[in-house]
Amino acid sequence: MDRTLGGRQPTGDSRPADGSDDTGLASRSRELEDVSFGAISEADGACRVQWATPEGLEVVGRGVAARLTARGPERFETIRERATSVFGGLDHTGPDAARPRAFGGFSFHDGHEAVAPWTGFEAASFVVPEILVSRSDEGTWLTAVGDDATEATRRLEEWYDGLLELPAMRPSGAGPGVAETRRTTPIESWRTQVEAALQRIDAGELTKVVLAQALSVDLEGPIDVPATVERLRRQYPNCYRFLIGDGTSGTFFGAPPERLVSKRGDRVETEALAGSVPRGETPEEDDDHLERMLDSEKLRREHGLVVESIRNQLAPLASELAVDDRTVRRLATIQHLQTPIEATLEADQHVLELVEALHPTPAVGGVPPETALETIRETESFDRGWYAAPIGWFDAAGDGEFAVGLRSGVATDETVTLFAGNGIVADSDPDEEWEEVQLKFRPILDELR
Repeated sequence: MDRTLGGRQPTGDSRPADGSDDTGLASRSRELEDVSFGAISEADGACRVQWATPEGLEVVGRGVAARLTARGPERFETIRERATSVFGGLDHTGPDAARPRAFGGFSFHDGHEAVAPWTGFEAASFVVPEILVSRSDEGTWLTAVGDDATEATRRLEEWYDGLLELPAMRPSGAGPGVAETRRTTPIESWRTQVEAALQRIDAGELTKVVLAQALSVDLEGPIDVPATVERLRRQYPNCYRFLIGDGTSGTFFGAPPERLVSKRGDRVETEALAGSVPRGETPEEDDDHLERMLDSEKLRREHGLVVESIRNQLAPLASELAVDDRTVRRLATIQHLQTPIEATLEADQHVLELVEALHPTPAVGGVPPETALETIRETESFDRGWYAAPIGWFDAAGDGEFAVGLRSGVATDETVTLFAGNGIVADSDPDEEWEEVQLKFRPILDELR
């Protein structure tokens, strides 16, 4: 069963695509011994999702119990409305950690078109998988979702028996190898783009804008995306990890370091992550880079813009708002300035309302937002698609968690297109910004070699 809301309907039509009435879903759960998430998601020909947080929650899903899609500037609100229909009357039996969730994401720009390499990725698309395996401190659970309790129970028993035959661990192997790389933005074009942005900043039109590049990577063989995500887990255990694919076109995956927002009840967590330098080859070199970052007025100013923007966007929705002390986030190849931010909501809000309020943060867009987005559209020679956009999940209660789709790529056949960008402010140097962008390609590029 594929319950679809949205699809290729005229904009604004929120009826189910098949014209049927939506009467809710049923789900049943059963505890599992540990199982390989990669083995569950590796099979082709079916929608698959995978999600993991730095705090330890891991979920893998297969199939489509319900699908929600939307387009245009109202896509956040449209998905919220359709989620109410999908989750209305949900009959869930099982622990909270194993509850059904809708996984997916949004495009960076309102006017997204699903063209290569983003074929199959609508401007907003979420699925409630038929089968979910959830691993957390509450154990490992199998959840089956169906039209009613009978279908959910049948599906649960069928999958439970099949999962018992899968290994608890699956070797992640080596990367497919890189045959060739092609840039959308040569360094000469990059310098021109950055200098044009600096002229707008000097003229007072902009304070900051994030410009990005795309890198097409031709592989020596087919890519095993679940295995690549597993290798990213080992290299970047303190990052998010995700995989979203419909089984017929591309698969979007990555290991983003940045949380956009997490909501549980009235409690909200987010963060500012902006301003970065490389990791060093030695502890001494590592500390030298760190000191340079902490002493840099440019990086502190860039980071401060993100903190101020998030605070201003959350304040109207919050009864309490706390900005923590700035700290440093160290990853395998790069280190960032980081400021955690927490809030208590003043009224009941769906997590997608917070996602809409925060996207795009100045860490991926710029200041002021409208001028920055206009500059990005006019400057970049590729479609951002879901890159730097909200990726995550929500549940029937309107709780959920979203990361920013950075350190990411979309895989199609034997090609992976990678994306990376950097914030341009008043005293940015085009060549230094170029080097930092190349550093941000490395997390996934290294795992493809």
